[in-house]
Amino acid sequence: MSGGSFRPSLFSRGSWPEARRIGDILRTETVGGALLLGAAVLALIWANSPWSAGYQTLSAWTVGPAALHLDLSLAAWAADGLLAVFFFVAGLELKREFVAGDLRDPRRAAIPVAAAVGGMAVPALIYTTVNAVAEGGEPSGWAVPTATDIAFALAVLAVIGTHLPAALRTFLLTLAVVDDLLAILVIAVFYTTSLQWVPLLLALVPLGLFAVLVQRRVRSWWLLLPPAAATWALVHASGIHATVAGVLLGFMVPVLARDGLSLAERFEHRWRPLSAGLAVPVFAFFAAGVPVAGAGGLGAAAADPVTIGIVAGLVLGKTVGVLGTTWLVQRFTRARLGDGLAWWDVFGMALLAGIGFTVSLLIAELAFGSGSVTDDHARIGILAGSLIAALLAAVVLRLRNGHYRRLHEAEQRDDDGDGVPDVYALEDGYDERFGRA
Repeated sequence: MSGGSFRPSLFSRGSWPEARRIGDILRTETVGGALLLGAAVLALIWANSPWSAGYQTLSAWTVGPAALHLDLSLAAWAADGLLAVFFFVAGLELKREFVAGDLRDPRRAAIPVAAAVGGMAVPALIYTTVNAVAEGGEPSGWAVPTATDIAFALAVLAVIGTHLPAALRTFLLTLAVVDDLLAILVIAVFYTTSLQWVPLLLALVPLGLFAVLVQRRVRSWWLLLPPAAATWALVHASGIHATVAGVLLGFMVPVLARDGLSLAERFEHRWRPLSAGLAVPVFAFFAAGVPVAGAGGLGAAAADPVTIGIVAGLVLGKTVGVLGTTWLVQRFTRARLGDGLAWWDVFGMALLAGIGFTVSLLIAELAFGSGSVTDDHARIGILAGSLIAALLAAVVLRLRNGHYRRLHEAEQRDDDGDGVPDVYALEDGYDERFGRA
């Protein structure tokens, strides 16, 4: 068959090693998503119960060495410290995808990257428009509805019991990872109020030491943890949000294997369960506990342009941004959708991308100040918008669940018993960038 007789695919399933790796990641994140949801619900109930004072006291409890300016509240430790682990894993994953994964091919990477950019730009535009024209608006929170929470999204998929084919699962994960990187850039550039150059420059010393150690394939935690902690502390002291240190450290880890698993894969296997099972749920517990009465009630929150902008950004903006950008890529590249997929499936993924939780809560705190009424309204908007997006995505994807189940079963079929599903074995020897032989 000549090269001009078929068109590139927007959603091809990729290679079997990559599909298997992503399947392992998503299983871990699904469990983490269930813990995240449980932690958020517990926080909401406690913060609005007769014992809400206990929740506030726990959140404000200060620990840490004052001499190093690290006497932070538990809520601050969760946001600045534990989320650094989350972004460290995100940095590992992003570098792995673009250096050694299927996305090292620019044509395959263009789709989720473009969708992530569109899925951030349109919500930001909608939020800014609402808050620029409405009385009492707060345009500074434009980045709040731009994030996608992969753990929350996977928890929704687990609840509705859908069997997404490999191409859609890969697209969703990659979009969320790119989204996380863009979000951390936004945090570093737009939400750094005062920059201290001395600690920032000093942070390069332990960061460089960490880079040298991992390039030499050092895996001992007692050698790696001190320079990593020093990097985090100095970035924190510089005024840049400390989670940026997590991404920088992740980018330092080599992803190409010398013997067996690469160091990035080893670190990811070690740290992803900690991120999904502890770091993100604990952050959600301290960030999601908004006292509705203290925020003026649901009526006051619903009338606030901040809340309206966030809900509109997550539900409408994410859907239009992800779906519209993907359609434009298809339009200009003349690519076709992957086998067995339709635009209805992309619509479901775009709705699912509107579930913004972890990073959205973090940006809201940075934009409006922790504990302020506006921050409370923003958290209510994040929770409401994410819930609406989740319910709509559940309806859309559930309608195609029978079709997804058949695709999933076909992708798992291994008649020759060689350990590689037949759909991948059939494509062996062909250019996987084009989705079919």
